[in-house]
Amino acid sequence: MRNRPLTALSFALAMTFTIALAQVEVVYWTHEDPNRTALEQELIEQFQAENPGIVISRVTHPSNALAQLILTAFAANRGPDIFNMETFNEYPYIVNQRVAPVDPVAAGFGSYDAFYAAYLEGMIDPVTLDRLPYGIPLELTNWAIFLNMNVFRGAGLDPLTDYPKTWEEMLEIADRLTVRDGEIITRRGFDFRYPYYLNFMVPMAQQLGGQLIGDDGESAIVNDEAWLRVLAYFREWGPHGRNLGSPTYANARALFNFDNDDIGMMESGQYQVARIANDNPGFLPGEGWMVVPFPVWEDAVEDAAGAYYGHYWMVNAQSTADEQEAAWKFIGYMAQFAEDFFERAGLLQASQAVLDSDTFKNHPYSDIFMSDLARAPAIYYGDASPQIRQALQDAVEAVMLQNREPAEVLVTLRASVERALRGEY
Repeated sequence: MRNRPLTALSFALAMTFTIALAQVEVVYWTHEDPNRTALEQELIEQFQAENPGIVISRVTHPSNALAQLILTAFAANRGPDIFNMETFNEYPYIVNQRVAPVDPVAAGFGSYDAFYAAYLEGMIDPVTLDRLPYGIPLELTNWAIFLNMNVFRGAGLDPLTDYPKTWEEMLEIADRLTVRDGEIITRRGFDFRYPYYLNFMVPMAQQLGGQLIGDDGESAIVNDEAWLRVLAYFREWGPHGRNLGSPTYANARALFNFDNDDIGMMESGQYQVARIANDNPGFLPGEGWMVVPFPVWEDAVEDAAGAYYGHYWMVNAQSTADEQEAAWKFIGYMAQFAEDFFERAGLLQASQAVLDSDTFKNHPYSDIFMSDLARAPAIYYGDASPQIRQALQDAVEAVMLQNREPAEVLVTLRASVERALRGEY
């Protein structure tokens, strides 16, 4: 009789150990987003309750640090099972075979044809290589211009009619809205979304007939006149020109929501709507703020809006077969709640079901974002995307902060991008 409790305890421990061995842990790294975090934590709890053999460990990092952290983890062969980043940061992982192709069966789509059909045409292309998709959209985003109507009215402008339609008008209106204390700007009329130059700088050049990469895939910064115009514009924008803003100031998007008379306009995606409502419920669409289309040059030869990009859920190719299957099952589960992601976090996964929903159609300024998306190029993505973005950043900072001549900077920019294309980095 004395051995019975011990036997019972041993049996319980053995059962616990067996259950633990049967569980598959899936580690998921993602960027911080308070609205999305609450939703994802709920969905993780539901998924684990329905799939007791799978444990999801969700880890968040600051969005500006995530790319470097993932790069370091993969270099040590210790990458997470699931991660997401912007398209231009993710694509090198596809090219270098560090991520696994989508498993449409485990993800609940049944087939690749059904998977592609579930999304707006072209939205899976940025993560497709050799006819295989390597990611499922967490969010697909294009930027438009968010405008503080109170700032416009305070400057004697009608936000409904006086908003900038061209880059030339943007310069003049931003100048009128800007307030300074000596040389220090206390209110910017508008400022760019530094350092995401692939999103807005490349389309600005495209509008003038410029190309980031030539048709031959080897030449870079094509059409000097277009790129010189863009570089000159940033020089005039910065502290050595009209002093309207620069990368040294706080991120304009981070300030906008609070309506503190410190920013008139900024660039952001549709997710910003939910963040404004969360940060400042009294700052209302159509009363305090509005959204207007991405501007074009007066003499534009192409009507290009801000580039669209995505954050795609991807799965580590080094994870075990069981971990990969569990990961795709979890991602597919999350994708079933695309309308919740849009309604609660403002994240558009570009599924046909969401685009056809009343939730999307009745969302503030969905029409502006969709009309801009129709004229938006895909963001540049390739094996050298991060290095090319850095080259654009160096060029803008050279003309804005160092007051260097655009023609001189153009030579360096082209050489840097062409070196990146050759893999010399």
